[in-house]
Amino acid sequence: MDSRSHTPVTAALRLCLHALLTGLLALVAVRAVGEAAPHAGAVVALVLVMAAVYGAGAVAGTRGGAPAHSGARTAAVQPEGGAGARARAETETETETVRPRGRAFSPSLRPGTRAVAVWLGGLCALWIVLLVLSPDALWVAFPLYFLQLHLLPTRWGVTAVLTTAAAAIVSFVAHRQEIAPGAFIGPLLGAAVAIATVLGYDALFRESERRRELIVELVATRAELAEAERTAGTLAERERLAREIHDTLAQGLSSIQLLLRAAERTLSGDAPATAHVRAAREAAQANLAEARSFVRALTPPDLEHGSLAAALERLCARTTGPGLTVRFAVSGTPVELPTPYEVALLRTAQSALANTVRHAGAGRAEITLSFMDTSVALDVVDDGRGFDPAAVPVDERGDGGFGLPAMRSRAATLGGTLSVESAPGQGTALAVTLPVAGPVLGEERAA
Repeated sequence: MDSRSHTPVTAALRLCLHALLTGLLALVAVRAVGEAAPHAGAVVALVLVMAAVYGAGAVAGTRGGAPAHSGARTAAVQPEGGAGARARAETETETETVRPRGRAFSPSLRPGTRAVAVWLGGLCALWIVLLVLSPDALWVAFPLYFLQLHLLPTRWGVTAVLTTAAAAIVSFVAHRQEIAPGAFIGPLLGAAVAIATVLGYDALFRESERRRELIVELVATRAELAEAERTAGTLAERERLAREIHDTLAQGLSSIQLLLRAAERTLSGDAPATAHVRAAREAAQANLAEARSFVRALTPPDLEHGSLAAALERLCARTTGPGLTVRFAVSGTPVELPTPYEVALLRTAQSALANTVRHAGAGRAEITLSFMDTSVALDVVDDGRGFDPAAVPVDERGDGGFGLPAMRSRAATLGGTLSVESAPGQGTALAVTLPVAGPVLGEERAA
């Protein structure tokens, strides 16, 4: 057996079992020789054979190593990225060398295999023969109880212990030629102590394993949550920077370009200032293009390669699963929206679907993107269990989270509104409307 699977306590218990069995066998041999028993030579020979079989099994088990099925946890981590995978790998590596069941008192054998059953059966057969020749062999039953309980499944182990106790009682009665209370109390009390000890140890071991697995899950979940928070914070900061650049720097450069273009038209072609005005306008135009590239680089990944409608359709496809069907529809004539509008609508859809998956217990959901003359609307409807919107705490921090206050704050930042219609048992309908008047939209696209 792999020595790493033993703590000092369990290793000491194993050594105690080895010493107990060896000492009791030596006691049988010494008493047989000292009392000049009729079969002293046969008793000594059987003691030596039994000790050799026991030692051979222990040595063979040591060389065989720890079995893969003995309960040791395998650190098989799936190839997933992030801190969660690293934490799970570390915690499962720590539990990889957990002691398997039945190793505290048993010799170094593999529990539950045919080889150990044959070995244990041979050992018990030798003991029964020894029991017939010497009444002192009765005491060897006690370490055999622990071997049987730990190397055999629980049902078969208890059966073997009771059979061993019965054999010890029959031997005592046969050798003493009398029936006394001690003949029954000793073997049965020893069997009861062994069963209680082993079952108690197994219960403690299972409880320890449950707690260890819970710790593994908690550590992995904590790491995954931290990774998700970092990712959300990074995306939120990218969106904020994109919005700030678009609303300040890009708009300012666009205005400067328009003013310089108007000034250039008012100047005659040979005026000394014309060349300077043209150079300033071209510089403003170049910097405006650079600002637009920054905004595009800070756009959320879902919007980098396609329109808002395509991003929403991919979101519905990703969310659809065995218990939930999500459909997407577009109403009206799609138009190009400013980046802040697309980000706000996409994040609202992600938040609403996340709430549907976590809390609604819905079987169907539908997202509709509607383009109207003066506004664009996003509707998210599900047939889940619903809730009372008035009971939801109002927190207008606008911290970028996935709650209704964050969605309402995001819409209000762009001059829009968010409404929620729901009731217990009647599903939920969420609608966000953003104003996109024709002239304003044209100016946004020009910027």
